[in-house]
Amino acid sequence: MSENLRVKSSQYIDETTRVSFKFNGTTYYGFKGDTLASALLANNVHLVGRSFKYHRPRGIMTSGSEEPNAIVQINPNTSRTEPNVRATEVEIYEGMEASSQNCWPSVNFDIGGINNFLSPLLPAGFYYKTFMWPASFWEKYEYFIRHSAGLGKSPTSNDPDIYDHRNIHCDVLVVGAGISGILAAKNAAKNNYKTLLLDEKNELGGSTIYENNENNKIDNKISSEWLKKEIEELKNIKNLEIKSRTSVAAYHQYNYLLARENLTDHLEKKDKTNKIRQRLLKIRAKKVILATGALERPMVFNNNDRPGIMLSSAIKKYSDFYGVACGRKIVFFTNNDSAYESALSLNDKGIKVEAVVDIRKQSETNLEKRVIDAGIKIYWEHTVVDTSGYKRLNNVSIMKLSNDGTSVTGNKISISCDCLGVAGGWTPAVHLYTQSGSKLTFDEDKKIFIPNKNNSDQISVGSCCGDFKLDEILKNLNEKLKDFLDINKTDFENITVNNDHEISKRNIWLLPSDKVLGKTKPFVDYQNDATAKDIKLALREGFRSIEHVKRYTTTGMGTDQGKLGNMHALGIIADTAGVKMGELGTTTFRPPYTPLTFGTIVGRNVGKFFDIFRRTPMNDWHVKQKAEFENVGQWKRAWYYPINGETMHQAVQRESKAARESSGILDASTLGKIDIQGSDASEFLNRVYTNAWSKLGIGKCRYGLMLNEDGMVYDDGVTTRLGENHYLMTTTTGGAANVLGKLEDYLQTEWPELDVYLTSVTDQFATASLCGPNSKKILKKIIPDLDLSDENFPHMSFKEAKIGSIVCRIMRISFTGEQSFEINVQASYGKDLWEKCIEAGKEFNITPYGTETMHLLRAEKGFIIVGQDTDGTMTPIDLQMDWIVSKKKYDFIGKRSLYRSDTMREDRKQLVGLLTDDPEVVLEEGAQIVSELDKKPVEMLGHVTSSYFSPNLNKSIALAVVRGGKDMMGKKLFIPMEDKTINVTVSNPVFFDQTNERLNAKL
Repeated sequence: MSENLRVKSSQYIDETTRVSFKFNGTTYYGFKGDTLASALLANNVHLVGRSFKYHRPRGIMTSGSEEPNAIVQINPNTSRTEPNVRATEVEIYEGMEASSQNCWPSVNFDIGGINNFLSPLLPAGFYYKTFMWPASFWEKYEYFIRHSAGLGKSPTSNDPDIYDHRNIHCDVLVVGAGISGILAAKNAAKNNYKTLLLDEKNELGGSTIYENNENNKIDNKISSEWLKKEIEELKNIKNLEIKSRTSVAAYHQYNYLLARENLTDHLEKKDKTNKIRQRLLKIRAKKVILATGALERPMVFNNNDRPGIMLSSAIKKYSDFYGVACGRKIVFFTNNDSAYESALSLNDKGIKVEAVVDIRKQSETNLEKRVIDAGIKIYWEHTVVDTSGYKRLNNVSIMKLSNDGTSVTGNKISISCDCLGVAGGWTPAVHLYTQSGSKLTFDEDKKIFIPNKNNSDQISVGSCCGDFKLDEILKNLNEKLKDFLDINKTDFENITVNNDHEISKRNIWLLPSDKVLGKTKPFVDYQNDATAKDIKLALREGFRSIEHVKRYTTTGMGTDQGKLGNMHALGIIADTAGVKMGELGTTTFRPPYTPLTFGTIVGRNVGKFFDIFRRTPMNDWHVKQKAEFENVGQWKRAWYYPINGETMHQAVQRESKAARESSGILDASTLGKIDIQGSDASEFLNRVYTNAWSKLGIGKCRYGLMLNEDGMVYDDGVTTRLGENHYLMTTTTGGAANVLGKLEDYLQTEWPELDVYLTSVTDQFATASLCGPNSKKILKKIIPDLDLSDENFPHMSFKEAKIGSIVCRIMRISFTGEQSFEINVQASYGKDLWEKCIEAGKEFNITPYGTETMHLLRAEKGFIIVGQDTDGTMTPIDLQMDWIVSKKKYDFIGKRSLYRSDTMREDRKQLVGLLTDDPEVVLEEGAQIVSELDKKPVEMLGHVTSSYFSPNLNKSIALAVVRGGKDMMGKKLFIPMEDKTINVTVSNPVFFDQTNERLNAKL
């Protein structure tokens, strides 16, 4: 039966509600409000996991989001399972199950523990060297590497929970609800700022709320009692919104922050059903106040990772907040006064404190005197040189430090204990601050990085900017708020504050041992088993940058992202290399600050909502006609229209013949449409496209190719000049968003001087494309008063007209080679337009055709489809489109790249046509092309990009890219397939109407 280590009643947990939960298959009991960590400690369970590399036993070390060891799998083998959850953050509920990770078959007996004995053979970076040879062994290495990678197990079934997103706009966002955050939010809200206060805990108040030190008083009240009154007042302020259990994950530029709000993780299973589990808050704030606090540092000494070794502040919180003792015999090891507060707090509750080990020579503060009066022995100028107890700490060994702190002297002293509280000072939580792009500076005296140059309208207050004592926190907060909020007075500037003051502290990043460093294990990163000697090895290997050392040793690359160990790593590097810490800088603090579930990230965009389907205004008509659809980008496009059980091939053959012989109609609404306006619109298009645009007349259309900087074709389309400074650009359906993004990028970063405005109007217009010899007759029936003569309305021109009272834009452009008209109307009239065209075309046997027929018709004419006949490696010259590249323009995107030696090679892959010897054989798209069958290895010349059977030519046709293809016209090549070889002849890519007579219906 588990031992109960509850030592007092707590007002922060509900001891009237007993909660049962399972950990590693064993049932335990806690109370409502307990975290998994506090409940396990109350049951005297310290061994909760194994480290990643050496599989050393690991125990609970902290009480917050910085926890590196107590990483568990919640609800294993269920649809709600979640790996890598911090036991210090998750609240227990009835029926919760959790299990240890990275251990087999159990956490008590882990086969992987053999790595601990092999650790001399597994130093930092061993994997970079070991698995390189022999090369033939890689498949064997890979099997074991794959099975040892990762910490938890991913879910294998659909997540049943609901997730949500919410956009929030506020005047002031306060992150952190400790005493600084509480007072900041209160004063902002009371001065008519719409305020949002966030905190990751379920209770407001931070560490001050459970403070019980008689020497820390505000207006003659214990600080916790004074703060509780402030919180009660805070909750009654109207223009203030408070969100607990909410962790800010990312702080982007312009005060845009992302936060995860936990709504049901603490509830019983039966209460979670049909409720939102987590919500991603997308916050836009005019001003941001960061009150994110500070993280206590551990100490780096030999075997400092055993279960039972914890942060001093965590031991105090488990005792004061949860009413849980972390052990029966506790020793504190410190370099500052904070451990003395913890020792006194535990002593007051009857928890035995064996000793305080202090690396300083003396303190002479009131705290020291109170500890001595309590009968607790203090070992001044001593350090822990070793610990013992494989699965639970049972002893620490200490020795006296030399004057310079680099070695130990005298006899070793052993102290029996089951818990060691370490206090290595405090590190401001500046992660969110640096994510915003703001810069830090190093405080040499306090050995901390603190905020310096703000990148946005923000301030940092409290211990996250280096203020660690209550009086300095409140004094500096008062001045900062008055300046930041532009107010004359705060409601706490006249309070009186009394607190203990620290006189001295001593910082030693790597504490010495009585053994040589190579025989010790002083851990810096507890999760990844990175030690101080690993860091020194990295320096001997030649690494100097902290970012390089981080990657070589994996320090700070665990799920805690180095919240505990990074400062020690920097200190050890600085001491070893003989440089100042401020010169080293820090590693990059990347979002998220704490992990986000995939559910939170995607919100409701899951299942059928994961990627939206866009439908044209004519979609219902297509459905009614039993069209088959294909996905193009996000659009559902009519693929073909089968009649009486036709196959796709049969339907496409019928549709393509009808379009050539009489008339066809295509729903072209999905083409990207970008409205371009501004006095520099013509110049902009000149820079974007390969051909010239300045002299394009109003009412005229022009086809254009768009290149990447490397000279490769990126997109194409027809752009129409609607007015002097007004154009309408069309793009490929799938490329519309990317093209718009690319153009905006150029306007904002490369050509900000241009007066040009871009607007996506794809959804605003519906487009019906009439094609075929009778298309003009059909359009004449729809718009009788429009002059459709070739003289008045030639190919590649535009007219504005009316169908009844509906204004429409008509472009005479063709992607089929037939006489064609694209009619554009407001999207809400799209279906009516379509039905009007169908009705008017009945006497001409008008036939709706889908994308597959469109592809066949354009292939007959040798027209390319970007993305199908191009693959990111094709220039206009490769596509035999030299004519579209202006020789006169000074510049356009990609021009310089067209004159590189590589892009000018004659043997590049080039677009050609292919005709099979057997006209009935249709080539497979993607099939490889060769010129010799007997040569080994077979030399591939290119591949087939488009292939169809043309009913209009009564033979198969194909487009292909072939190396040196332009010079191969008429040459015989081969397509080797699995069961046969197909003979082909290289031909002109234009198979049909090479003189373009059909554009004017001259049959």
